[in-house]
This record gives sequence, structure tokens and C-alpha cells, in this order.
Amino acid sequence: MNINNSQFLSIEQLQNQYLRQQKVNSENKTQQGMSFGEILHKQQSQGTQAAEAVRFSKHAANRLSDRKIELTDEQLERLNDGTKKAGQKGIRDSLVLVDQLAFIVNTKSNTVITAMDQTEADENIYTNIDGAVII
Repeated sequence: MNINNSQFLSIEQLQNQYLRQQKVNSENKTQQGMSFGEILHKQQSQGTQAAEAVRFSKHAANRLSDRKIELTDEQLERLNDGTKKAGQKGIRDSLVLVDQLAFIVNTKSNTVITAMDQTEADENIYTNIDGAVII
């Protein structure tokens, strides 16, 4: 029986074929040439940037709409900054005052719970907060 001219591969040929394939797969590079660590770092940095922006609960969005309050980009940036500062100080539920607007923000979830114009607040009494940030 002549093995060299047959359709079957020898053990050495199969071994080289499979070992070479595993070696290529173990390089941990994507088709774009980025390693897993680079992709992970990129995704984490994008996630932290997105996480910095506050979200508005349905209740807060309705309050803004009902009271015809429109936030400028500068006010929204200051609200984000105030929320971040409150979170760094360990405040969980914070009153953030931006110009004449008052926001109750849960810093843990980065969510605005309610919003109002300070002129509409009857007695300027805010309850169920741990601290206040005036921006």
C-alpha cells in the first residue's frame, strides 16, 4: 500500500495543519489589527463618556414638558457637572440648582427624578434629598 500517493494525510500532516491553525487563532487580534485589550479599553472609555450624561425619568421629562422648560446645552452640561460633583461627595439623592431651575437627581443611577422652576416652588422646601449643589 502506497500511502504517499493516497488521498489520506499522514498524522504529521494533520498535526501540523491543526497546530498551525490554533496558533493563528491564539494571536488574539481582530481583522482590524486591534487586540482584545485595546477593544475593551476603547469600549470602557466610550461607556464612561456615555455614563456621565444624566438621563431624565419619565416623570421628569413630563414635568419639563408640562412646565415648558427647555434646557440649553450649557445648562445641561452644568447639570451633568453638578450631578458628578454630588456623586463624588457621596450624595445619593441631590438637589441640583441650575440658574432658576431645580432638579432632584439620583446620583447612583445618574437620573433626574423631577424638575421644576424655582419660582413655581411654593415654599422652596425640598424633601428626601441628601445634599444640594448650586451651579
